[in-house]
Amino acid sequence: MNGQAKIVEPRRLYQQVADQIRDLIDGGEFQPGTRLPSERDLAQKLGVSRPSLREALIALEIDGSVEIRMGSGVYVSLENGAQQARTRSLGDSPSELMQARSTLEGATIVMAASRIDDAGLLSLRATLDEMKREIEAGRKPLDQDRRFHTMIAEQSGNTILARLVADLFDDRHSPISTQLRVKFEDRGTWGFALEEHEAILAALESHDPLLAQAAMRIHLENSRRRWIET
Repeated sequence: MNGQAKIVEPRRLYQQVADQIRDLIDGGEFQPGTRLPSERDLAQKLGVSRPSLREALIALEIDGSVEIRMGSGVYVSLENGAQQARTRSLGDSPSELMQARSTLEGATIVMAASRIDDAGLLSLRATLDEMKREIEAGRKPLDQDRRFHTMIAEQSGNTILARLVADLFDDRHSPISTQLRVKFEDRGTWGFALEEHEAILAALESHDPLLAQAAMRIHLENSRRRWIET
């Protein structure tokens, strides 16, 4: 044999759950055009958590197998994609991504809280002011949100941690995370995020590492719930 062995990427949980739903559609349990059971009932039937189920449904919507109608339910598409191969990877699990960010950014901000200077605090304040203006104008402040988190990581003084924080943040642009944002982010959710960012900044201004860590982890857990559990 020549060349290197091909590395097989492990299948993420949402892919496995999506495949289970595909099998039910293929088996005729859910007919085209019909509504799937509620998230709670379907999660119980499949033996999975509702966050994992929601990610699976988003993956199936992306490939055209189902249609998610806000306020109505999830419907099997009239021309669904259930006949194609197993669910393709659409990026990391958004729920796992937020858990990873909470662990990493929760540790990084402890370092930043003891090092950040007045100039760094002023830059964060200017970013939040700009974020507020974007929200009031009805726009999603994605650039300001990224800048706020990466600036805090940079204040830790560790360039590797700062790079990892930026890389994890940019995973929000994967197909599955992007689709979640489209469906579940709005002016209201961004308003909550802004309030949580203000709490983070207040903790940094007091140079209280534990308070800053708690504020960051609360924000990221709330963000995960707004994405996955709302």
